[in-house]
Amino acid sequence: MINYPNKKRLDNNLSIEEKQIKTKEKKILSAANRGMDFEHAVNSSNSYYDDNNIATITKRPTPIRIVKVDYAHNARIVDAYFEKQSTTDYNGVYKGKYIDFECKETKSTTALTFNNISSHQIKHLQKVINHGGIAFFLIYFVSLNEIYLLDASYVIERYTHKEERKSLALSYIKEKGHLVEQGFIPRLKYLDVVDKVYFNEENK
Repeated sequence: MINYPNKKRLDNNLSIEEKQIKTKEKKILSAANRGMDFEHAVNSSNSYYDDNNIATITKRPTPIRIVKVDYAHNARIVDAYFEKQSTTDYNGVYKGKYIDFECKETKSTTALTFNNISSHQIKHLQKVINHGGIAFFLIYFVSLNEIYLLDASYVIERYTHKEERKSLALSYIKEKGHLVEQGFIPRLKYLDVVDKVYFNEENK
């Protein structure tokens, strides 16, 4: 075994730096096999759209109710809790249109249950539609690694009659929705689908 300055050779003929890179690559591949961090993928895509002056879409913060503040230590919050989010995950503006959408993920390979959707979200998205905005769901099937954009009107219609069915079947989502292409930059090309569905523009 030979030692080099700042690059100690290992028994497998890889330097420390090379081994660290290999380890990092393995972690990335392992994470990919477990499924992506859906929220991070959406956020990074929105950052790309914003940085390139394509759209301004942001995540709504979860409201926090502050219970106790320690003013003796720079007004440090010592007790607080998350309040229930009142509307949806994301909103913004794209091509002069207001956009509002909710992200849902499921490990099921056949359906998204209505247990994952709140009535206040349905009411909010219906209001968005009533005022001429664009409203939809991004639905991530973790086990299949597939993401679909489904117009909120389809979800609202089925949810309104949820006593007849307890979920949105994958077959229905595929029929009415659109598969979102996954890539590197942006991570999720969901605005390509928005172009096709709401602006009648085919992907370039």
